[in-house]
Amino acid sequence: MKKNLLGLGVMLFALSLSACGQGSKPAATTIAGTEAAGESKAAGETTAAAAEKAEIKEMKGDALANIVADKEQKEKYLVIDVRSAEDYAKGHIKFALNMPLDTFKDEVAKIEDWKDKDVVLYCNSGKMSGEAAEILVNNGFTKVYNAEGVKNHSYELTTYGNIRGAELMEKAKDALVVDAREAKDFEKEHFATAVNVNSEDTKTIDAILPDDKNTLILTHCYSGNRSAKAAEYIASKGYTNVWNCLDGTKEITYDFSKGDK
Repeated sequence: MKKNLLGLGVMLFALSLSACGQGSKPAATTIAGTEAAGESKAAGETTAAAAEKAEIKEMKGDALANIVADKEQKEKYLVIDVRSAEDYAKGHIKFALNMPLDTFKDEVAKIEDWKDKDVVLYCNSGKMSGEAAEILVNNGFTKVYNAEGVKNHSYELTTYGNIRGAELMEKAKDALVVDAREAKDFEKEHFATAVNVNSEDTKTIDAILPDDKNTLILTHCYSGNRSAKAAEYIASKGYTNVWNCLDGTKEITYDFSKGDK
């Protein structure tokens, strides 16, 4: 009897060891499975992010024309003409910056502050602007539009150029700066090379225009609207080197000392 009990005890002990050994295997398998699931999830997230990053929306010409015609809406979009400087000078969409496709990659950093805002690109046919759009999404831009080209839609075109605030401050000391802000704002502070005009009264603009039609003339104001009107008038008088600043004192803080010679 004792022998039988002893044998039974040994058998039960062996079975318990076997059960413990078998119980440890699923734990290891579970860890491996969790790691695999994690890798699969990460891969899925990466794929989803890549798909979102690559999205480029198409924009009809009418939609873009409506944006640039609306004083409030135009401030929510950055419009970029990726054609050559020569084509841009002949006529471009109002408020559009010129960033030729040939050097586009090198200039992306200049618009880094628009990475999560609406950026609209256009060219003649939509082909070059499509390439530029790919460059932007590959650089992390999230709201990119490829608009109808100027050969496919009858946009209202202008001949004065557009620049941003940094470029205005860089060039102010070597230019005639036309400040279209209210007189009280001009009196508080302005570039040393600046003159104050009323964009609604062309006589104030005529009074400050130089004889040399190739003079570098930079216009700016509070929001870019009054200065655009002044720039358009000056260009209509035959001046060939006129640039309006898209970034008004509403958008950025100007360093007016940059205009000191």
